Amino acid sequence: MRADQAVETIQREMTIFARRARASAGRLHPELSLVSYTLLGHLEEQDGCRATDLAAHYALDKSTVSRQVAALERADLIERRLDPEDHRVQVLHLTAAGRRILAQVTENRQAAFRERLADWPEEDLTRFAGYLERYNAWHGGESDDA
Repeated sequence: MRADQAVETIQREMTIFARRARASAGRLHPELSLVSYTLLGHLEEQDGCRATDLAAHYALDKSTVSRQVAALERADLIERRLDPEDHRVQVLHLTAAGRRILAQVTENRQAAFRERLADWPEEDLTRFAGYLERYNAWHGGESDDA
């Protein structure tokens, strides 16, 4: 396979992957979109952050993050707290309910991945994981459409 054909195949397969990920998010938890799940995961990983930091990290429009944050607040999955170092800044944190939902969805997602990859040899899994990390680590000057 030539390089240009390989790139085309990668683009097509990653588009299919993204569509499946969005579709499966609703089955894993009906109230939690893929974006919401991702934002909750980041808040847990960072032990809280500002909404503007979420927008910058995921290259999302501030209005998109604002809508997601508002929905997560209404669902009592996140809360705002004043930054102890700068009381002008509000930091988003998971609530106890947010931690429970995130743990549940994460467990369901991991089970789905394990099932799908069950017959892959360990060497293939390790190589695939490395390729994904390498791909996602790239910080080029283009938009993050891929």
